[in-house]
Amino acid sequence: MRYINRLFLVAGLFIVLSNGQIFAQTSTVQDGSDRISINVSSMLVENLPNPIGLDNPAPRFRWKLEAQDAAVRSSGFEIELCRDTTRTALQTETIYRSGKQVSPLLFYRYNGPDLQPYTKYYWRVRNYDQQGRATDFSSWANFEMGLIHSTNWKGSWISDGKSIQEEALPYFRKEFKLSKKIKSARAYIAAGGLFELSINGKRISDAWLEPTYTRYDRRLLYCTYDITSDLLNGMNAAGVILGNGWYNHQSTAVWDFDKAPWRNRPCFVLDIRVVYEDGSVETISSGRDWKTQTGPIIFSSIYTAEHYDARLELTGWDKSGYSDTAWKQPALRSAPAPLITAQNLHPIRRVEEIKASSVRKFNDTVYVVDMGRNISGVTKISVKGESGTELRIRHSERLYESGRTDLSNIDVHYRPVGDRDPFQTDIFILSGKGEEEFSPRFNYKGFQYVEIKSSKPVVITKESVVAYFMHSDLPAVGSVTSSNPVLNKIWSATNNSYLSNMFGYPTDCPQREKNGWTGDAHIASETGLFNFDGITVYEKWLQDHLDEQQPNGVFPSIIPSNGWGYEWGNGPDWTSTIAIIPWNIYLHYGDTTLLARTYESLKRYVNYIENISPDGICTWGLGDWVPVKSKTPVEFTSTAYYYTDALILSKSALLLGKADDHIRYAALAKKIFTAFNNKFWNASAGIYGTGLQTELSVALHWKLVPDTLVYKVAAALADRVIKDGRQIDVGLLGTKTILNALSDNGYIDLAYELAARETFPSWGWWIKNGATTLFENWPINAASDISMNHIMFGEIGAWMYKALGGIKTSEAAPGFQVVNLEPCFPKKLDRFSCKHESVMGTIESGWERKGSNIQYVVTIPPGSIARLRVPAMGNTAIRYIELGSGTHRFNWKNL
Repeated sequence: MRYINRLFLVAGLFIVLSNGQIFAQTSTVQDGSDRISINVSSMLVENLPNPIGLDNPAPRFRWKLEAQDAAVRSSGFEIELCRDTTRTALQTETIYRSGKQVSPLLFYRYNGPDLQPYTKYYWRVRNYDQQGRATDFSSWANFEMGLIHSTNWKGSWISDGKSIQEEALPYFRKEFKLSKKIKSARAYIAAGGLFELSINGKRISDAWLEPTYTRYDRRLLYCTYDITSDLLNGMNAAGVILGNGWYNHQSTAVWDFDKAPWRNRPCFVLDIRVVYEDGSVETISSGRDWKTQTGPIIFSSIYTAEHYDARLELTGWDKSGYSDTAWKQPALRSAPAPLITAQNLHPIRRVEEIKASSVRKFNDTVYVVDMGRNISGVTKISVKGESGTELRIRHSERLYESGRTDLSNIDVHYRPVGDRDPFQTDIFILSGKGEEEFSPRFNYKGFQYVEIKSSKPVVITKESVVAYFMHSDLPAVGSVTSSNPVLNKIWSATNNSYLSNMFGYPTDCPQREKNGWTGDAHIASETGLFNFDGITVYEKWLQDHLDEQQPNGVFPSIIPSNGWGYEWGNGPDWTSTIAIIPWNIYLHYGDTTLLARTYESLKRYVNYIENISPDGICTWGLGDWVPVKSKTPVEFTSTAYYYTDALILSKSALLLGKADDHIRYAALAKKIFTAFNNKFWNASAGIYGTGLQTELSVALHWKLVPDTLVYKVAAALADRVIKDGRQIDVGLLGTKTILNALSDNGYIDLAYELAARETFPSWGWWIKNGATTLFENWPINAASDISMNHIMFGEIGAWMYKALGGIKTSEAAPGFQVVNLEPCFPKKLDRFSCKHESVMGTIESGWERKGSNIQYVVTIPPGSIARLRVPAMGNTAIRYIELGSGTHRFNWKNL
């Protein structure tokens, strides 16, 4: 049987290779009847399940298919939309039908009558398979619109009128009476700073640090909450506590956030909109009829810590009947920003409670608690003591030899004025009223160890302290397991660092900075997208980019920014976030929304680089940050990213129907490609630049090597790694490319050796030294740049999916309509499997070594097809075959 290069596999087909070896694919197909067993699941609007408070007038619908049959593809779909009416009326009061949409995508952008503010809609979908047969309609999902227009706000912006130097946080309250039967109620609230909303003494959300950080003088986000069950017929009370956040930054550090142009005393606007059973509407809004007072939170900094004096607690302040005669009238304020838009993203939550693993008592006033792992978040302490006893609760990533907490690796950029604001140290002053609890509301930290130092004796046990792992609560969509425990721990540590640095925007570290460093984020974006459903945060953060861009096209190196970072740390190697992240979102989700939204911004950015780089070589950038030992010239890496930006711009232009731009920027990319090779290619030596690992791998990974030279350059890279002691010699930019460049070009054994290495310098070296997160520097005792929870070296997490699992996106059919499968089988690894819950459904890829054979199993979701690379066996070359949806099993011999 002659091997066919591209073959669609059907049930029970055995392929016999020319050397007589056999691999088989088996699956189940339906019996040919008209009935198809396909179900719709995972219905999302704006990438969220049943969201409320949407502002987008053309929301996006997404869903998945579940099917028992093999090789199921979608040829089209139909969507119906209904108003919020009684269930019996849903069938007859349809306000929009899309009609049959011919598309393989499980995605649709609303294109119907204007959606109305405050209105709840139901929607359902049915699909058509590749033979045109329709499924039943799905069950109903729903979404609800928010204010949509800023003119719909009824409330006034209010503050307590105090100065930015006032340290105690303001509390606000209002009582109101509801006299009719309540059908539904929503709270819409925005703030300059952070807020916590309570109704009748109950905190109404499990989200924290709301709203998410933005460029406060240009755009604010408002949050929507369903408070129907929190309200009472009769008297009610609403309470709001405001936190400083990044809005009123009172701590002082090198980034000068205390001098931010937006800085002011926190403020808020609130509408509580109540719909009664009789159809009438009542709105309770913020205004001068509220009351305000300071309370027990006597200091709060998002950067350092929170101080709480329990003797000042306002018991019952957010319940009706509380005496507020001593409280004052709030002051009216103008809105901090001209734009107030809906916050539609997965919120920050206290996702996991972590119990202490040990406690060490130094004396009756000093204890150190080990939480067992490094996290971002907060602690909660429970303790008894005399009134006025002060506890200083200090959080660190490491300990001195004495066993006390050591902050020297993370407080280096802090510039305190006096000792009133110790770094990562909460202060809790006891009231003396029995067992007391404290946990900060408007702060988070990065830590593993907690030192408790009290002014008077207290008793601390393992049960006295718990920690909460806080981060944007992104749904997990990936998993990895292998026969190598260290590799498994590297994957886990990578995810821990990724989540520790996701707080409504991606950060570099959760302790020393909390800044949205652009380079760290684009390097880790593929790791994030394989492991977590991060589109909502990335879309928000790219809007932050648009808010920060200068008219000439320049971005700062940290986003959001108070103005810092426009003159240091930026350049295409860092701020290519504007190109790379929208492109990765397109590849993973098949959605051009972000590409379209950022297109003009990317164009201005590329034009700026073109103006300062007339010969095609870009010298602007930060370079290969924190290398092991060898530093690649900035002009090398920045030109590579300049080329990548221009190429992505040209491809985006083609996708978006901008033909002239496509031609122009494709020509620019070609110019940069030529200039790069003219300058850096050393033909006599067969290397780029001086042949460093970063130089060779960057050229290969970003496709700057002519096709005829790829084999030669890959061999040179492998030789260089071997000459360097079979260990990495790269920095941030090189960690993105080194493993990919090797495994993509036939050197999987060497790539795996680097990935799984357990001696310095390596990811495994950190693991062997107790790491549960990724570090900022390769030496664990480096003199500087030694945060112990940094995501910037996190590309290894994505590499496991792409190289060992072989799961790759398809530029021609994004969103995993086509799954490119190119698994690699390093000889020193016996077993590997990974799972990715893509927008089309679950993709699983796993293999196990059985002697000289590889047993490979792959699952493709309904609606997708796969293009599988079959490895060379015996005297046969590598071939590609096509797979339909379903589970396929192969046995490959002599590998």
